[in-house]
Amino acid sequence: MYAPEVLDPAVAFLERRVSGKSALEFAVGTGRVALPLSARGIRVAGIEKSEPMAQELSKKPGGDNIAVTIGDMTSSRAPGVFSLVYLVYNAITCLLSQEEQVACFHNAARHLEPGGQFVIEVFVPELQRLPPGETVRPFHVGDQHVGFDTYDLVNQQLISHHYTIVEGRGSTFRSPHRYVWPSELDLMAQLAGLHLSERWGDWNEAPFTASSRSHISVWQKPLHGFASL
Repeated sequence: MYAPEVLDPAVAFLERRVSGKSALEFAVGTGRVALPLSARGIRVAGIEKSEPMAQELSKKPGGDNIAVTIGDMTSSRAPGVFSLVYLVYNAITCLLSQEEQVACFHNAARHLEPGGQFVIEVFVPELQRLPPGETVRPFHVGDQHVGFDTYDLVNQQLISHHYTIVEGRGSTFRSPHRYVWPSELDLMAQLAGLHLSERWGDWNEAPFTASSRSHISVWQKPLHGFASL
């Protein structure tokens, strides 16, 4: 995820929508996106639930330029207002209920100045690739790693399972998610007083189509008449 061909288009996309002002990253982590965006002259802040990850960010070159608020992206408030709030790499799905995801949109709207934008990168649920009656789908099979998702279709949940072998030693990792459709995200945005302004198939602004496996969506706060939340 740090490869230039992966990271550079994302940073460039976000930079074009900051308009030279300030940006806030929800789930900023160790700064994979925030640090290169800050290096382009953008004032970047972050909200991060994991204090150890925030400490790792602070140790990196340029990390002291990024003010991190420790807390939950559904409710914690970073000082100030921003022209851009963004949430990348499927992080919205780490909120495991619809209520939490709705709260995340409301919190983004609270941080945005009039005309500001909220950007999310997230996968499109791959239910059409599930054979009838099946609830398991592999996404990677290699010599050192096997990964597959198990779906709970009733509760709109999935768990990503990772089995890895490194130097002869095995490890396992499970990651729970609540998958969410583009149309559902648009309704969440509407509830927060935002409207959809852009939707792309990737950071390079490829068209979003029925075969797209992910999307980059941009919702905007109106310049005037934004209702209090």
